[in-house]
Amino acid sequence: MILVIGYGDDPAVHRVVEEAGELGVEHVLVDQQSHPVADLRLDADGGGVLERSGARTLLGDVAGVYARPLSPVPGTDPRESERGRTLVELLLGWVDVAPCRVASRPSAMHSNASKPYQAQLIAAAGFAVPETIVTDDPGEVRAFAAAHGAVVFKSISGVRSIVRVLEGAALGRLERVRSLPTQFQALVPGTDVRVHVVGREVFATEIGSDAVDYRYAGRDGLTAALTETHLPDEIADRCVRLAATLGLPLAGIDLRRTPAGDWVCFEVNPMPGYSFYESHTGQPIAAALVRHLAGKAD
Repeated sequence: MILVIGYGDDPAVHRVVEEAGELGVEHVLVDQQSHPVADLRLDADGGGVLERSGARTLLGDVAGVYARPLSPVPGTDPRESERGRTLVELLLGWVDVAPCRVASRPSAMHSNASKPYQAQLIAAAGFAVPETIVTDDPGEVRAFAAAHGAVVFKSISGVRSIVRVLEGAALGRLERVRSLPTQFQALVPGTDVRVHVVGREVFATEIGSDAVDYRYAGRDGLTAALTETHLPDEIADRCVRLAATLGLPLAGIDLRRTPAGDWVCFEVNPMPGYSFYESHTGQPIAAALVRHLAGKAD
């Protein structure tokens, strides 16, 4: 049996539930939106009992957990909302130490809370990373741009931000970095490739787009075409090792293939919205995740 934690209408969660049904894998959904956790008892040996919607689940019977927790939905009764939030937090605490397969444990997801820190882990795994500075000094940024030419900037935290080129209006706002240290990187030319690692399986998607950040291409009046691709064996193996080093059975790895054929890694998403890529390419990412969690991976 696998346990799924998240929003029931989240496409990534929905696809896991859907594939579990297709593959005949018993599964339980803890839907944060409806606060279904009525009671939770945890035992010292990693077991316990979860009650939700009138059903009881023995945690000792859980073979795998897909944890994609999002911010809780406020309820009409503040006391019930707080209780539901607390029970989900306790459940996630159990997930962090549960004696079963987990994609992924909350503690392992913390590597993405600091992009500069994660970049050091990526480099240690053998990937090239962009030339980078993190600063609150506009003069240092200008010197960096003079040395490297085109430069992009982004948040240093795990909060999603839009990657932008440092030009035009952004240059005019550069003094603002004095209030908020920001990450600046030399622009790496090439083609974006998103890699999803599930256990030891690798699914690569090539993105054709003129946008600096293809995720928001539409905002700039541009498009992004996603197609399945295949990585060189060495790069695929490196992705699997990187995900394993970070403790992430499920990971979204952002690569760029340069015109010279080199591979640069920007970051690793510990809770990737894989369903977006799956819907465009037909790659069976959700099925692979269900098989992995159920212990049925090839």
